[in-house]
Formats: sequence, structure tokens, C-alpha cells
Amino acid sequence: MVRLSVNVDHVATLRNARGTSYPDPVHLAVHALNAGADGITVHLREDRRHIRERDVGLLRPIVPLLTLEMAARDEMFECAKQVRPDLVTLVPERREEITTEGGLNVAGDVEDVTRSVGLLREVGIDVCLFVDPEIEQIQAAAETGASTVELHTGRFAEAQDAAAELAALAHAAEIAAGLGLRVHAGHGLRVDNAGAVAALPQVAELSIGHSIVARALQLGFEGAVREMLEVCRV
Repeated sequence: MVRLSVNVDHVATLRNARGTSYPDPVHLAVHALNAGADGITVHLREDRRHIRERDVGLLRPIVPLLTLEMAARDEMFECAKQVRPDLVTLVPERREEITTEGGLNVAGDVEDVTRSVGLLREVGIDVCLFVDPEIEQIQAAAETGASTVELHTGRFAEAQDAAAELAALAHAAEIAAGLGLRVHAGHGLRVDNAGAVAALPQVAELSIGHSIVARALQLGFEGAVREMLEVCRV
């Protein structure tokens, strides 16, 4: 059964917009777990636009499966070593972007990505690489020592021809699993499209945040998480 890791970044976005202490992403993470989520994902960005070190530190002892998304930068490696998340997902990051725009170019920088994976693995932290569903990137990811790839589902979520993009995801997931990689997926998934990705047999986990936070305005946070779980576990 596919796991659901709820990303609470945009709870922190709302908090930071007014400089208040609420809504608290740690508090809402507990609600997500109470509703049946398997884990929590947070992205600690260089500019701290949403999640902050305080949030990550408070989440670690209460979250059974904590995923820390981060760029491959020295300060982030130090944070990961202190917090010891269950999984670090390495992602590309630009200050100018609104949200992550695509996957890592692992094929174009295998040596540096392998070094980053090694720095985390040597302290016992499992590593995932966020990649586009492209065979070249997946094959390169398998060379780095990472255990997992997270397939970027943004093109599928935004496509007019979603069937073609779903087929590309299915093929990428099959290749990744054949290379011995665990397969996660995420970005732009909603209640109307997440089920198709969850149904891919190689996909072990979905990471979903923004759409759950948006639905929570109508359903409450636990209601939004339960709705997504129903879609993903049909």
C-alpha cells in the first residue's frame, strides 16, 4: 500500500506571511499523523521562506517518518547531521522560483551528486534524489549510491495530455525499480490525479503538500488528509 507523506511547508508559509506563531506546522503535522498519514515532509530552503530549523527540530522526535528536502549545500548537510531525518531528499533550488521547478540534473553532475550522497550516507542518513521521469536521470541516480528516487510529477499534474505523462512516469518507475531504486513521487498532485500515480505498482510513497493545505480550508486539516488517503488507497 502506497505511503502518504504530508508536506507542511505551506502551513509555515501562511505563518510567516504575518510574522505570527500560527498556524504552526508542527501542530498541523500532528493532525496529519492523527488522520493516518505515514510521515511528514519539510523543505528547509536557504532563504527560510517557510520551514525553519525550529520546525525541523520539533518535528524530529514526534514524526515516525521524517523526510527533509534540501539543496546540496554545506549548511544543509550540517542541519541534516544534527536532526537525523529518516530520509533526505536532495532537490534543486533557486531563490527566484516560487516552488521547485524540476528535478536534479544528476546525469550532468554525477560526481558532485555522488559526493553529496556519500556525505549523508556516511552518517547513516538514507538519501533520495528528486528527478524528472527521464531514463538518463534515473540511470545516473542509480550510480550515486542513493537508495531512492522521487519522480517529479509536475508535468503530469499540469499536462493537457495527462495519459502520455502518466505513461512516462510508469516507464520511469519501472526502470528505477529494475535498477534497485525505491520509487517515490510528488509535486502538484491533487485529489483528482494522485490516485493514478498511487496505482503505479512500483510507487511506494507519495509526497503531497500544497493541495492538502488548500483543501484544509474547506475540510479541516485531518479531513483533507483523510480525503487524500482515500484517493491513494483505493
